[in-house]
Amino acid sequence: MTLDAGGTNFVFSAIQGNKQIVESIRLYPNSDHLEKCLETVISGFEIVKKELKSEPVAISFAFPGPADYPKGIIGDLPNLPAFRGGVALGPMLENHFNIPVYINNDGNLFAYGEALFGFIPEINKRLEETNSPKRFHNIIGITLGTGFGVGLVCNKQLITGDNSNGGEGWLLRDILSPDCHVEEHLSREGIRRSYAAKSNTAVENVGMPFEIYKIAKGIETGNQQAAIETFNDFGTVLGEALANLITLLDGIVVLGGGVSEAYDLFAPAMFEQLESKFRLHNGDPLNRLVPRVFNLEDPVGMKRLLDGNQIDLAIPGTDKTISYDPFLRTGVRVTKNDTCQIISLGAYAFALNKLDSN
Repeated sequence: MTLDAGGTNFVFSAIQGNKQIVESIRLYPNSDHLEKCLETVISGFEIVKKELKSEPVAISFAFPGPADYPKGIIGDLPNLPAFRGGVALGPMLENHFNIPVYINNDGNLFAYGEALFGFIPEINKRLEETNSPKRFHNIIGITLGTGFGVGLVCNKQLITGDNSNGGEGWLLRDILSPDCHVEEHLSREGIRRSYAAKSNTAVENVGMPFEIYKIAKGIETGNQQAAIETFNDFGTVLGEALANLITLLDGIVVLGGGVSEAYDLFAPAMFEQLESKFRLHNGDPLNRLVPRVFNLEDPVGMKRLLDGNQIDLAIPGTDKTISYDPFLRTGVRVTKNDTCQIISLGAYAFALNKLDSN
């Protein structure tokens, strides 16, 4: 049984054989009231359990933000204030359902799902079909919604860190607001605040990001220029955050979450930042990144990533050659999966891995 626990919805499901086997169940999280929130978690899993034809063997699910995930203890979460001070959620559920419980970060499980079932196998299959020797093994999974979620997977292994804080990308510095972390812009409320400031509107009178998107596209009335500038700023901050993450992990990037649907608006500024240059002390420019980053929503960008620049390189002292592709490259695209479903698949795979190792 799985759960994607967000600040606005708790989405419960069940996975078997890499497939979702029950309809998703969405419940209001009661995120500011601990007793009601815990009742919601238990009742959601109870509803799913009643739909199953056999007994579940484990619970595995995603929570946003820092926690002691190996012990199943949820700590101080900005979007779920009921858990402040620490709540032993995993042990509570193990006691109630009498099965193992595994909890991890939602960004982690999104990236894990894409690494095993989504973007990584898909892009590597396409590389194989073009007879390219290139393969991707590292992925940076980004969820754009209530906040800025990050998951890092290297060679099918989650990078969780010594304090269960691997991939806490929301604490990267906001390039446009250097005294703040990136969620000043890369969050639902950040988008609303940005539009409010640019349109000289009280933030309580500003709609959700999808409404601001419609204003920017001219579909709804409002300050169109302010809406466009809001997503430009979003793209600039996201681009710099991705540049830092790509520099450290050297992986391909997949974006999920509701705000990723505004890709056409924020992508130009994002790529402008990814393709920016440093200015050295002698005035010479230096590329912000070593690999070239392609827009994989663009067929031309996808083709350049797949084609590469493969050559046969002579091996000195022999009459042999070795295949060599000197073109260092990666890319960014929006997930082709439902974000909640791929998180659930990541949670499922994470639980299987844990069960196999026990």
